[in-house]
Amino acid sequence: MKIFLLLSFCLLSFASCNSANKPSGLLAEDKMVEVLIDIHLTEGLTSAMPVAYDSSRVLYSLLEKDVFLKHEVSDSVFTQSMLYYLRDPAEMEQIYSRVVDSLMVRESSGGTLDQF
Repeated sequence: MKIFLLLSFCLLSFASCNSANKPSGLLAEDKMVEVLIDIHLTEGLTSAMPVAYDSSRVLYSLLEKDVFLKHEVSDSVFTQSMLYYLRDPAEMEQIYSRVVDSLMVRESSGGTLDQF
């Protein structure tokens, strides 16, 4: 998870401030929030498993593919969407606020954080 956040912030710092036109095939904000929630749940799950770091990375890669299949999104579309949204810090902050709020609601409701 730390690597993902570090990568996100690095890309954010190098990205331009705004873009007038959205590229075709971009994930809508709602879909992006749903995918990011499951991505972070997957990261948390794999980091909490009592396995070696290398094994958890392999497991994460497999589970990440399941997240993309669940949401019917290719990894390239997700990456393109992430890069696009990182160009606008205000929009990315809004997306991540929704992600954090959703994760906090799941945690506070006492329900499982299982996405599968």
